[in-house]
Amino acid sequence: MSESHQQPALARCPGCEEPPASGDLYCGACGYDLSAVPARPDDRPTLAITVPPAVPPAPAPSPAAAVRPTAPHAPDAPTPPAPAVQWPAASETDSSDVPVPVHRATDLPGTDSGGKPLPATPGAHHDDPPTTPPVRHDDRAVVAEPATAVPPDASGDFALAAPDPRTAEPTPTPAAGTKVCVACRSGRVDPDGYCENCGHAQPRERDHMEQELGSVAAVSDRGLRHHRNEDSFAVSSTALPDGSPAVVAIVCDGVSSASRPDEASAAAASAANEALLESLPRGTHPQQAMHEAIVAASEAVNALAQDPPGSAEHEAHRHQNAPACTLVGAIMAGGLLVVGWVGDSRVYWVPDDRTGPPARLTEDDSWAAQMVAAGLMNEAEAYADERAHAITGWLGADSYELEPHTASFKPDRPGLVVVCTDGLWNYAESAEEMAAAVPPEAHRRPLHGAQVLVGHALDGGGHDNVTVALLPFAVEPQGAGSACTTV
Repeated sequence: MSESHQQPALARCPGCEEPPASGDLYCGACGYDLSAVPARPDDRPTLAITVPPAVPPAPAPSPAAAVRPTAPHAPDAPTPPAPAVQWPAASETDSSDVPVPVHRATDLPGTDSGGKPLPATPGAHHDDPPTTPPVRHDDRAVVAEPATAVPPDASGDFALAAPDPRTAEPTPTPAAGTKVCVACRSGRVDPDGYCENCGHAQPRERDHMEQELGSVAAVSDRGLRHHRNEDSFAVSSTALPDGSPAVVAIVCDGVSSASRPDEASAAAASAANEALLESLPRGTHPQQAMHEAIVAASEAVNALAQDPPGSAEHEAHRHQNAPACTLVGAIMAGGLLVVGWVGDSRVYWVPDDRTGPPARLTEDDSWAAQMVAAGLMNEAEAYADERAHAITGWLGADSYELEPHTASFKPDRPGLVVVCTDGLWNYAESAEEMAAAVPPEAHRRPLHGAQVLVGHALDGGGHDNVTVALLPFAVEPQGAGSACTTV
């Protein structure tokens, strides 16, 4: 025959921890089924620290009350007051390490399951404003008082300690001229280019450059595919001996297959610009000054190929893969527009009156241009070939022969001079396409116009570095045709 095992008497109800009366099958306080549960173990489980809901919910019934909503109660048993709920501390950050909003229960109105207002702390009322003013942190309102530490529970487990963003020392405002992180906007950038606060790698200075100087402006961008910007530019202005102004723009494109192309383009742009600022005030003709500037730029790039002392064993290979770049420049002086170039960077003319025809003022030193000039291909066929952008002229110690090209124009109407690398004209190759990409107000806002043109290249794919300089050319209409001489 089977034996009947009597459930041992419970010291406290597992649902509400009230002491039950002897012989009760159900708790007189909460209705818990005392016959269906074994004795409560001595240890206590570790509580998961979770974010409490924004509005405190009504007290949840015990598991047994949920199963047996009509459990009998002793009619003469007094109902003890409900014990205070010990809420676990709220997590201070979410899964993305962003501070979460923290509220006290009395900050929000609510009722219990019987429809009565939730009990407030002594002396506090629902209509009273919070005694601690909220502060703003990452667009989230949190209270300024520090969170209460979570004590260890009976199992010996401790809540993981984490810094409280509300009590952390505020980051001091960086001093004027100090570079700040582009990611966190608070940490200083160390000499290696990383944020001291969040470790984010910073964009290099040449990844995006802009400069506006009077009526000339230039913008250079790394593009979307290259790991660095190998373009460079220089814009400047000076005065001729008669006091009239002269404006200069130089744009250089480093040859990616060469070593240190970024250094080559920077050296060439700087050398050409300095040469022009020295020769133009002396009264040198702008076209001759441009020729001399290209020669000076070539010498500066050649100097980069010189081996350091002590490496004479590499003398036989010193010109292999030497630093190299292309160059294109423009000068506005004395009513003349002078352009000069070596390589495949270009100069375009876009008249302010868009009813007039635009023009390309340079001829590429490239395989495609040679095929067209020899009559072997038309322009569409040549530039569709994979060899189209192979250049036949450049600045560098391994160039075959330096052949600077210069041309002088005397425009009879106002217009805009566009000086750019192939990173732009690849997306606006013909003069008509370039004119369509230039914003109508670019002659009044050259920096904005250059920004728009760089954006045009990036929208088109940004496969190369992009650099463009804009020079508004203002003349009084004379009704005469343009004069042009090319060397």
